[in-house]
Formats: sequence, structure tokens, C-alpha cells
Amino acid sequence: MNANYQPLFNPMTLGGNVQLRNRIVMAPMTNFSSNEDGTVTDAEVDYYVRRSGGVAMVITACTYVTRNGKGFPGEFGADRDEMIPSLARLASAIKDRGAKAVLQIFHGGGECPPDLVPDGDVVSASAVLSEQHDRAVPRPLADAEIESIIRDFGEATRRAIEAGYDGVEIHGANGYLIQQFFSPHSNRRDDRWGGDLERRLAFPLAVVDEVKRVAAEHANRPFLIGYRFSPEEQETPGITMDDTLRLVDALAEQQLDYLHVSLMEFWSKPRRGADDSKTRIQWIRERIAGRVPLIGVGSIHTAQEALEALQSGVELIALGREIIVEPDWVEKVWNGQEADIRTTLSAEDQHRLVVPDPLWQAIMHTPGWFPVVAAQSR
Repeated sequence: MNANYQPLFNPMTLGGNVQLRNRIVMAPMTNFSSNEDGTVTDAEVDYYVRRSGGVAMVITACTYVTRNGKGFPGEFGADRDEMIPSLARLASAIKDRGAKAVLQIFHGGGECPPDLVPDGDVVSASAVLSEQHDRAVPRPLADAEIESIIRDFGEATRRAIEAGYDGVEIHGANGYLIQQFFSPHSNRRDDRWGGDLERRLAFPLAVVDEVKRVAAEHANRPFLIGYRFSPEEQETPGITMDDTLRLVDALAEQQLDYLHVSLMEFWSKPRRGADDSKTRIQWIRERIAGRVPLIGVGSIHTAQEALEALQSGVELIALGREIIVEPDWVEKVWNGQEADIRTTLSAEDQHRLVVPDPLWQAIMHTPGWFPVVAAQSR
């Protein structure tokens, strides 16, 4: 190994007693490849196994905690106890390759396609149409329904524990239900769940409290709890960097094991709510002030890019699209073969990369999402 890249392989401990073998994480990415009933498929398991041999931790694709939270076709479920064997199969497959397995738990809220939820009943904090997908105006959740969904996050956590996962990641990012409650764009409520920023924090923090409570009650081994968030929204009104820094403050006091910022570009700068003299990551790190580890992500491809990102002060680096393009990324850097890391793919590469058909079709038919080239260099 090139000694310059040794920092990428320094082990670390999360949560006081979960040992990670290096600083590289597989980011959570939807793969559209589960069975209709919410169980994982053979192809999906193979896809994760192919990518679990080098990274320290695998964060799974988002997993719905209740049936009306299913946000994607081919998404796997954690909404009932019958899903535990399916969940356990995936956890075991990841852990057998030496990586820690973390289940990302999720409710799509107003971003759920009507045809994926019972009776097409799409719900959210308020009746605000998504500006990202012109699907349906969601129905505002009643107070009792909100309490029920909070409990559903707890029940999904219990199932993750019983299935053998090393932790859960609460998906509070990318415009889904938890973010919908925090956002002044999608949350127009005037009750205890909405209004000023403090009340818009109520639902995210209630989910955190419930997940922590269930983990304390049911986990008889070290069990991680992380939280993923998006730092800004493009809508007006919408989440600004200032809002996010206040969210980070609140989360950093919750004794979580890590925070995970969702970014398309690691070095991106704020739009509003903070000046652009610093990157979003720098503002967030400054506000965290060492209280909780931070995972950074966003268009990191090469070993040098990962090293520079790590040197920004984040504790862990997540690879998303790059770990699909190059499943052996970690191993190649470890073996001094970083020059051989692939950063593009071609239409002929599906079998070699062990990518399920639904995800492969999405990659091939979504221009600009992946670096697809006509022919892969050898």
C-alpha cells in the first residue's frame, strides 16, 4: 500500500465498542431489486456480498418501517415480524464478508408513489405537493398516526436487532418523511408537530428517542444508531444551512453514534443560511465540535480524493456510486493498485459488477447519474 493512504485504513471505534477496520463505508443506495412482498432477492444479496469484502460498514438501501412508507418499487421491508428472516439473510451475508451491517430505516411520506401504498393514501406532515415529483397532494397525518409511525421506527429497530444487524441509520434526509416534518416547505402545521423550528424538530427527535429506547431495551450487544440528513433544500421556504446547523446541534446532544450528511458533492458550498467562505462539511464539522462522528459523502472516486476528504476532519468516508462502479475499491487501495480503480462503466459490465437487473436498467437509462462510457478500458 502507498503509505500516503494509510489514514484511510486506520481502524476506529464507533459507539464506544463497535470496531471498524477502516474509514470507508458503503453508502445507502436504493437498488429497486427486492421481491414484491418486501423480502430480499438472491440478486440483491449477491450485490451486497460483492461490495462487503473491503469496506468497514455497509449501510443498506432504505427500508420502509410501515407499509404506507414504501417509497420505491423493489424496496425491502422491515414493517412486520415476518420480514425478520429476510432481514437476517442480508445482515448475515454482509457480516460474513467482514463488514458491519447497518439497516437504514425510512418512511417516504409525501414522496411515496400512490401505487406503492395501501389505497393510494400518501401521507406527510401537511398537504403540500412535492416540487420534486408531481404525484399527489399528500394527506396530513393525524396526531395519533404520527405517534404510530414513531412507534413503527422503534419496531423496525427491534427487528433489525433480532435480525443481527450492527445498527440502524435513521433516514432523515433527501426529502422523505422525517425531513418533511423538519422542513418549513412541507410542514405547515400549527400544532405540536409544526410551526417554528423547535416544533418542526419534534418529530425527528421523537423518532430518535424511540429508536434509542428500543435499542436500550432489546439490544444485548453493541448496537449503533446513526442519523442521515440533507443540509439544504432548494424550495422557498425551505431548509437552509442555518436550520441544518440547529438540527445538528440538537442531534449532537442525542448521544447518537454518528451523523451522516447526504451530499452529491463533498466540497459543495452553502446556498443560503451560511456564507460560502466554507463548505457545507466545514460548517457542519465546526458546529458538531467533536461531539459525534461525521460521515461525509459526495462524488468521491479516487484514493486521493478520499484522502483529501478524510483530511477535512470527517471521521468516515462513504462511497456510493463509486462502490458500484468499483466493488474492489478498498482492496485495490490496500494492495497499492489505486491506479487500477475504475471510475466508469459500460453496458457490458453488469455481470462483472454483480448488479441486479432493476438497478442496472436504472443506471443505463438515467443520463448523468453514472459515468457510463461506450467501452470500458481494460
